[in-house]
Amino acid sequence: MIRLNDILQRVASYHPDPDLDIIKKAYVYSAKVHQGQLRKSGEPYLVHPLEVAGILADLKLDEASIVTGLLHDTIEDTLATAEELTELFGPEVAQLVDGVTKLSKFGSARTMEEQQAENIRKMFMAMAEDVRVVIIKLADRLHNMGTLQHLTPEKQARIARQTMEIYAPLAHRLG
Repeated sequence: MIRLNDILQRVASYHPDPDLDIIKKAYVYSAKVHQGQLRKSGEPYLVHPLEVAGILADLKLDEASIVTGLLHDTIEDTLATAEELTELFGPEVAQLVDGVTKLSKFGSARTMEEQQAENIRKMFMAMAEDVRVVIIKLADRLHNMGTLQHLTPEKQARIARQTMEIYAPLAHRLG
């Protein structure tokens, strides 16, 4: 399991003058708002944003992306608001978190094909605004794929199929 210090060391290894304080601040905030939440595995929820941020640090992304990795589920899964994220972390991070949140929400599409078409449309819209949103979402999906065993077989199959049909080809195209 990755720790905050691992992430800070990774960022410091490739960034000439990193703002590690904002990453620490995002970690503390994420821990606070996710307090008491558990993953299906029984692990504290904070493990997931830490793992996502670790993947982003491995990809040598900027601090705003790492911070977004730590905060990516806060609007969707906690009482955190976009306004609060803007105040605490600035408009860039708030926009990235909002973009990842929008990618995570399913529209009112009824069939699997309609849902997939909607997902693809959202991905392209996000890439047009900021490709980091898609990269953060791919890191989120990568960690979630590693924890599928804790879900029902039906959910495992749905998520795996969606990953193979949408996320994997997109990740391949992005390199």
